[in-house]
Amino acid sequence: MSSSSSDEVDEMLNEDFEEMFDQQVDNFIDSIVDVQANKPKRRAYIERDREQGHNQLWNDYFSEHPTYPREMFRRHFRMNKPLFLRIVDRLSNEVPYFEQRRNAHGRYGLSALQKYEYLRRPTREDLQRLLDVGEVHGFPGMIGSIDCMHWEWKNCPTAWRG
Repeated sequence: MSSSSSDEVDEMLNEDFEEMFDQQVDNFIDSIVDVQANKPKRRAYIERDREQGHNQLWNDYFSEHPTYPREMFRRHFRMNKPLFLRIVDRLSNEVPYFEQRRNAHGRYGLSALQKYEYLRRPTREDLQRLLDVGEVHGFPGMIGSIDCMHWEWKNCPTAWRG
């Protein structure tokens, strides 16, 4: 009885252990699959109707018969319209950011008029917010951006050039 019964007990324990082990592995795999299945696959697309925004801006201020008079343009943009258009023209010809480009879907991005409309001199609140953000990130007193020219940074894009 000792030899055969101990072999039977060992075999039963091994089977129970293997069953418990298989169950634990299955549960672990299922939990990983469930977590990955719940991850969002894509960002939600938000239609911003950039073309309509450009057309509205053009009709409001730059068309032959604009919605708003010259005085409103001057008050809103703080310069006269010919100067504004000269600046927009020069920026769109000389600064790549201001060129209107197509995105990956072939749709046009913001026009130079739309991009330039947001440029303005920062207010005191803007400057203080920028200083606070810089200080939180370890750059007290910094308002501008870092271009990797004045300090060593191993992940700086200019270091990747080879």
